[in-house]
Amino acid sequence: MLNLTTLSTNAVKPVIPDGYSPNALEQLWFTIFSGDMNPTIKLALILFAWHEFVFYSRFFPYLILDQIPYFRQYKIQADKQVSNETLLKVTRHVSISQITTQLPMMILFKPIVETLGMRFLEAPFPSVLLIILQNVFFMLAEDTYHYWGHRALHWGWLYKTIHKQHHEYQATFGIAAEYASVAEVLILGIGFFIGPVIWSLFSMGAWVAGDACDAGGVLQWVLGGCGGHYASSQYSLHVFTVFMWLALRLVLTVDNHCGYDFPWSIRHFFPVWAGADWHDYHHLAFIGNYGSTFRYWDWICGTDVGYIKHTAKKAEMQQKAGAKKTN
Repeated sequence: MLNLTTLSTNAVKPVIPDGYSPNALEQLWFTIFSGDMNPTIKLALILFAWHEFVFYSRFFPYLILDQIPYFRQYKIQADKQVSNETLLKVTRHVSISQITTQLPMMILFKPIVETLGMRFLEAPFPSVLLIILQNVFFMLAEDTYHYWGHRALHWGWLYKTIHKQHHEYQATFGIAAEYASVAEVLILGIGFFIGPVIWSLFSMGAWVAGDACDAGGVLQWVLGGCGGHYASSQYSLHVFTVFMWLALRLVLTVDNHCGYDFPWSIRHFFPVWAGADWHDYHHLAFIGNYGSTFRYWDWICGTDVGYIKHTAKKAEMQQKAGAKKTN
């Protein structure tokens, strides 16, 4: 039988090279993960708390902007308002989905990637340059997976049974970024983990044998009570980087659904960037613009044709309206 009492203790200790003095951030990290709670469960709960903090703190500013008339000039679909009833409905669904679907995915993340050599309580932390390089790779990997997965969900019965809920609202708003069916959260949510897993596969070291799993089986492995792992290298993924990646991904997905296109939005300075205007058209037209962060897959595959025509027509109408005012 699996002894949960034994697995409840935190047997994982910080790994600090001889002669190295952890900095304040590393010391804080070690302190957070000290104690008796199982490290797999503790990491998942802290990762989940970080998810909630970033997600809602990014959404709230847009909620405030919705109440300020001045910013309506930047609203992409200014004629459509989000009612309190809609906001409550979406918030309730998203909160339940985060707890019942996303939290279990976070619990499974640690044993899978740690088996592939992910660093957890090792010091020193990765350099800023390595964190940036890894996050750029994660964005590219997620965007590729999202493009093809998202495009597939617009096919026939997949759309009707899985993706249709996310398109319930034609005008996007921040919190609706995670308004989706359980199946969609699972399918497209994998995109977040694709980059870290691929990176780990190509940076892991030699296999290190561990204790054999007994009757506890998969649960024992998930909780860190058995199984071997690949040794980490200097380029291996660190859990700290995963926290940065989660924050980045959440900011991007909320921004894509915010419903605002500002003069300072990234897309105006970096043409390959998707952004809110790009994704808002996808919800308006129900087709095309499948990429999550970048536009290049849609350019390559020609799934941005409708958007190009739409923006050209919109620019023409704005030009005519401006000419009338001057006359």
